Amino acid sequence: MATVKVKFRPSSTPHHEGSIYYQIIHNRSVRQLSTGYRVYPHEWDTRRSIPVAPGYSDRLPHVMALRERIRWDVERISRLSQQFEAKGIEYTSDELIEEYRRYSQRYSLFNYMENIITRLRQNGNTRTAEAYKSALSSYRAYSGCEDIMLDRFSAEVMEMYQAWLRRRGVTLNTVSFYCRIFRAVYNRAVYDEIIENRHPFRHVYTGVDKTVKRALPLATICAIKELDLSKWPAVDYARNMFMMSFYLRGMSFVDMAFLRKNDLKNGYISYRRRKTGQRLIIAWTAEMQHILDQYPENASCYLLPIIRNPCTNENYTYRNVSYNINHNLRRVATMMGIDIPLTLYVARHSWASAAKANGIPLAVISEGMGHDSETTTRIYLASLDTSVVDRANALIISSIQSGCKPV
Repeated sequence: MATVKVKFRPSSTPHHEGSIYYQIIHNRSVRQLSTGYRVYPHEWDTRRSIPVAPGYSDRLPHVMALRERIRWDVERISRLSQQFEAKGIEYTSDELIEEYRRYSQRYSLFNYMENIITRLRQNGNTRTAEAYKSALSSYRAYSGCEDIMLDRFSAEVMEMYQAWLRRRGVTLNTVSFYCRIFRAVYNRAVYDEIIENRHPFRHVYTGVDKTVKRALPLATICAIKELDLSKWPAVDYARNMFMMSFYLRGMSFVDMAFLRKNDLKNGYISYRRRKTGQRLIIAWTAEMQHILDQYPENASCYLLPIIRNPCTNENYTYRNVSYNINHNLRRVATMMGIDIPLTLYVARHSWASAAKANGIPLAVISEGMGHDSETTTRIYLASLDTSVVDRANALIISSIQSGCKPV
């Protein structure tokens, strides 16, 4: 097994920082590996081969950070050497250094996650890729864009990241969302035998916190439907997209935006959820068609009047339209005296609530978003005949039609 020694080379210029390098010895072959780390001569302890900050010094954080990095580097080189030995691979000091450099380039958090994000996009998992990118952007903001090696992910690192998120006012559910993404990335690296599992997520929150109720009663949905918004076309459009989401069994807006014209055949919408990949089939009703008929036929390949220009940046357009709709839904909430934040997502919660209020079995609606685990929801929905859910949806829409009175 290779031996790693930490060395210091003073600068040829007096009172300047010298450089730290590693001396790697294997089979009597000695090679040097520069680190880019630098300290002053008085900050180097020759006996212990570590940087120090004698007395009180404002350089203490820098020196302590270097000591931590050196410890991880030496451990990484030693582990790579052990892996060669365990696999019975003959290697030289130069090959060990090359493997260390290759590892450092490929298996930093930023590089590893960027590669995962690229593969997700290539496989059509756009929403998941966006979630991973959001988590990575969050960590970049926390670290000041300073990358970290995967094998340096520790419980302490994650606890400090979680504390930073909480200080910024991030909700527990968002904290959990980011931490679960990093846990998935970390577990993938463990599975691929890139790192050993140090269980860095044992002290951070990865559960699901109960959120503020977002569902509206059917009477309020009826009132929203009947509002006269002819003087405010943008608000009218926002209301219509809200109702379309409700009619489509609480379909998420991203799925609505990317519904294609050829997804509607023989009176049914057939689409695959961008979030989970699950295929769903929904009966197309007169109420849905009535909303669609209020707008010119889409010039793009998409069914609904959301992404209308075939030459536009589709993801940017969908996000921009979503923002504008939610902005105008707040105006609807003000008109109606609704005291919860009215967004497109409320339509999804409201459909589940309406289904429950109509006595529809939990196995049919899977409590909408009421399950603590989305896996349970998918198991329920995957096992149902879609006609059962369509009959439930027809009952809900019928309740809207019969219960609405002009406002």
